[in-house]
Amino acid sequence: MFVLRIQAILFMAISSLAGAEIKVAVLHPLLGDLVQKVGGDQVQVIDLMGPGGDPHKFEPGAKELREARGAQLYFVSGKGLEPYLPKLKDAVGANRVVEVGETLPTLKAEVLCDHDGHEHVHEEVDPHWWHSIDCWRRAATRVRKELAAIDETNADLYRKRASAVRKELASLHRWATGELGKVPVEHRTLATAHAAFGYFCNEHKWKMLAVQGLNRERVDSPKFVAEVASTIRKERVQAIFPEQRSNPKVLRTVAEGAGVAVGKPLIADGGDSIEKMFRHNVETIVATLGRK
Repeated sequence: MFVLRIQAILFMAISSLAGAEIKVAVLHPLLGDLVQKVGGDQVQVIDLMGPGGDPHKFEPGAKELREARGAQLYFVSGKGLEPYLPKLKDAVGANRVVEVGETLPTLKAEVLCDHDGHEHVHEEVDPHWWHSIDCWRRAATRVRKELAAIDETNADLYRKRASAVRKELASLHRWATGELGKVPVEHRTLATAHAAFGYFCNEHKWKMLAVQGLNRERVDSPKFVAEVASTIRKERVQAIFPEQRSNPKVLRTVAEGAGVAVGKPLIADGGDSIEKMFRHNVETIVATLGRK
C-alpha cells in the first residue's frame, strides 16, 4: 500500500512538471502572438504593453513588472525602440532579456531635425522590423532557440511549431505579393504619417514617403507642408494613409495641398496578430491604389 502511494505521488509530480508552463513576458503584443504560437501550451505569455499601446512611448512601470514577476524570459523588439532596456536588464537580469531585433536585418531612415531653427538630416536605425514578413520568419527561429534553451524537454515541440509558423508566414508573404501586384507600378509609393513602413516597402520593392519622419516628432510649418505637397505631386502619389489611433490634421492639410485622397488608416505600431496586421494593411493599400 505504501509503495502504491509513493508511486502515485511520483506520477503526480512528473505530470505536474510535464504540464508546467514557462512564464514569458513580452513588450510588444505582436511578439506575444509569435511567442504563443511557438510556445503553445508550454508557455504562459504576459503582454506588458497591450494591443492599444504605443511602443514609441511605452515604458513598463512597477505595475507591469509585478505582473511579469517570475518570468524566465523577456522578449523585446530591440533596434533602439526601447530606450529603457538598460534599466530593465538591471531589474530582471540581462540574461533574461532577449532583443529579437538584434539578429534581424536592419534598415536606416533619414530623419530631419530642427535645432534652434537650423535643419539638418541624419540617419537613424529604423526599429519597425515587424512590418517585414521575412523578419518574422527569422524571429520564429530565434524564439524557438530561446525557449528550447530553458526547456530542453519540449525542444522538439518548439521546433515543430516554429516550422509551422514559418510555413504560415511564407504563405502570407506569397498572398501579400500577389495582392500588391494588383497595384500599377507607377502607383507603388506608400505615403504615410511617419516612417513606419520602411521594411514593408523594402520587402515589396515599393517607394516610401513619410510625411512626419521616423517618430512623429517633426515640427509642421507652412513651408514644410508646401514642400511635402510638392514632393507628393512630383512622385505621383495617389493617396496618403493615416494610422490607426493617430490621425494628425497635417495629413489632411498636405493631402488637400497636393490634391490627393486620404486613405483608410493602416496599422503601424500595434495590433494583436501578425497575420491580421498584414492582411489589414495590404487589403487597405490595394483597395485604394489598386485601380487600373
